[in-house]
Amino acid sequence: MDIYLKEKQNTKSQFQFPSLPEMIKIKGSANYQEYDIIKKGTYAFPAGFDIRTFQWSGYFWGKTRQNDRSLNRKWMAPMACANKLKAWMEKGTVLNLVISGGGINKDVTIKSLDCTQMGGNGDMEYSITLVLHRPLKIYTTDELGTDTKKTTKKKTVAREETKPKKKQYTVVYGDNLWSIAMEYYGGSGEDWKKIYDANKEIIESTAKKHGYSSSDNGWWIFPGCVLVIP
Repeated sequence: MDIYLKEKQNTKSQFQFPSLPEMIKIKGSANYQEYDIIKKGTYAFPAGFDIRTFQWSGYFWGKTRQNDRSLNRKWMAPMACANKLKAWMEKGTVLNLVISGGGINKDVTIKSLDCTQMGGNGDMEYSITLVLHRPLKIYTTDELGTDTKKTTKKKTVAREETKPKKKQYTVVYGDNLWSIAMEYYGGSGEDWKKIYDANKEIIESTAKKHGYSSSDNGWWIFPGCVLVIP
């Protein structure tokens, strides 16, 4: 069994994890479900199971362990491993996650990566969380029911009354609340809920226009939706 990450737009750019974790946590629409797919091999997930995140911890082995039998590929320096994954995370690169023999082949982005140097052998412990990437359709203003004339009038009235202009952001293809929060709050996506709470009404109504019962706390957002950034 092997674990790979490959760029969607450049399949030559890929990364194979040098050793396997003991456990992979898979989060669906409910709480975390833990599956020991490393030992059991191919796993048949329950019908309708909505996978959203993958999380596991493991090691990048130092140079003194480069001939260790636990390595499942050519040795790569721990810092080089960490830097490659961090570059993908910071750019929000869409990746293809493949766990061969584990029944996993999904498009993801890296939500978080923590690396810690340990011991005297140059080993590095890491913890990674991957979020399922959901491609979004680009909708026209007619499909969204957006009246651009009314929007313009509202902006004009606000200027005439000298009301303070709030920061606004128009959702585009590939956006999620985490990435928007990273852009507006100094590189951290942890304040995504501020944006959701400030725009709950428009986010929920837009989700319903597209056939969803709810946005699932901001999981579903759509291009063309204008958000206020608090």
